[in-house]
Amino acid sequence: MLADINLAPLDLATVESFVGNGIPKFVERCLAAYDLPFSDVSLSAMRTYYDADQTTLTVPYPHVIDCLTALKTTGVKMAICTNKPLAPAQSILNGLGLAAFFEVVIGGDTYAHNKPHAQPLLGCASQMGANIADCIFVGDSETDEATAVNAKMTFALFSGGYRKTATNDMQHDFLFDDFAALADYASG
Repeated sequence: MLADINLAPLDLATVESFVGNGIPKFVERCLAAYDLPFSDVSLSAMRTYYDADQTTLTVPYPHVIDCLTALKTTGVKMAICTNKPLAPAQSILNGLGLAAFFEVVIGGDTYAHNKPHAQPLLGCASQMGANIADCIFVGDSETDEATAVNAKMTFALFSGGYRKTATNDMQHDFLFDDFAALADYASG
């Protein structure tokens, strides 16, 4: 995307610091690094590049597959609630071999509101036929924290990911840094 407008690439650490809050915000941050305003043309280019290759450098965190397998084996129903549009979210799940674990996938274009509004998370629980009191929302960001609070749902906070706030400054019911611990928490 940056090369399309004759700009040098940003280093990986800088790019990683821009991740979170969706592709439009990512594009805005990349352009701002060059003191340029947001551009719909650059956003369109980024989406084209992203859609063409979503999983080459993407891998699940350690122990995610084991966690999902253990939970599915014990009968725990699982779903995805993301702000990423539904089609790319499903494509990524398929590309990583994770789609079979989830009964419901809610994308950023499924409902009128995105996270942190409660609507997508509550809609997700409703589609699964789940009681909110029995649900655990797993996330890694400030947006996920706010979504859980807005939906009044138990929140398990993964300490990895691209969060900008220290975990001690965030509301959560369970904090974990290894998905093996999440399997124990969610099935216990």
